[in-house]
Amino acid sequence: MLTRRTTLRLFAATPLIAMAPAAMAGEPPIYAEGGIAIDGTDAVAYFTRNAPVPGTADHSHDWMGARWQFSSAVNRDMFAADPERYAPAFGGYCAFAASRGYLAPTIPEAWTVYEDRLYLNANLRARDLWLAELPDVIAAGEANWPAILG
Repeated sequence: MLTRRTTLRLFAATPLIAMAPAAMAGEPPIYAEGGIAIDGTDAVAYFTRNAPVPGTADHSHDWMGARWQFSSAVNRDMFAADPERYAPAFGGYCAFAASRGYLAPTIPEAWTVYEDRLYLNANLRARDLWLAELPDVIAAGEANWPAILG
């Protein structure tokens, strides 16, 4: 049986309960499996070597809640000095998925540097679809970002 005291407690707790899902909902701003961004691939190497190059734990840098690994101390230091320049767009989530309004994981091999910005995709097919719609897919992804994080 509901008493006045029980009812008042329920109403008093309602704002906290209503806020709890929003506070706990959402995805991290950087896609990082096991806390490692880009599956441990050197973000700077996409620009300097035009290829995905594995990084190592010996050359790592923490940024935006993720650990970024690099193939050399030089690349690590370049990233640390200007992470916005080297980090992939859309937090490393799939650029094609972001253009469609949802999040998807990525693989380091499905990448593109376009207008001096790194974009990753879930797979090579998604990358091909994304490339076919440039630059409209970038504008769509930017319109959706970061609201799609939840």
